[in-house]
Amino acid sequence: MEKQQNDHRLLIASAILLGMGIAGLFDGIVLHKILQWHHMLSSVRPPTNGTNLDLNQLWDNFFLAGVYTVIGVGIVLLWLASQRSNILSSSKIFSGCLAIGWGCFNVIEGLINHEILGIHHVKSGPNELAWDLGFLAVNAVIIAIGWIALRAEVRDVKAS
Repeated sequence: MEKQQNDHRLLIASAILLGMGIAGLFDGIVLHKILQWHHMLSSVRPPTNGTNLDLNQLWDNFFLAGVYTVIGVGIVLLWLASQRSNILSSSKIFSGCLAIGWGCFNVIEGLINHEILGIHHVKSGPNELAWDLGFLAVNAVIIAIGWIALRAEVRDVKAS
């Protein structure tokens, strides 16, 4: 029984890391590159000239390289979990943990980069604090939804 619990935890860890990585890709691709709402250092070095834009894009790419690393670790953990013959696999556990990872990444990144360090905001300019707080609130709800799905499925698995 202990072996199954370890497999369960490996699946959870992999899904949380993959959720964090997917959120990071969304942030880096959609908010940084497509919408251009912010870059990694846009509040410190506004991308108003070529030099600052180049510096911001360089740090955006460092950010994305870190995200790819997180995704790589998540994939390795998922692969390791899949190699176990008694893996406790559940799409509800996996999707709940993806949501937890997504929300945690955005809450952590939002608190550190937006509020504590102030290196960028979700959408700079008028109402940037409202954008930041809305971003945190939406992601707190995503974490709660993921947690509820995870806990409900874990209870169901333990009951069977």
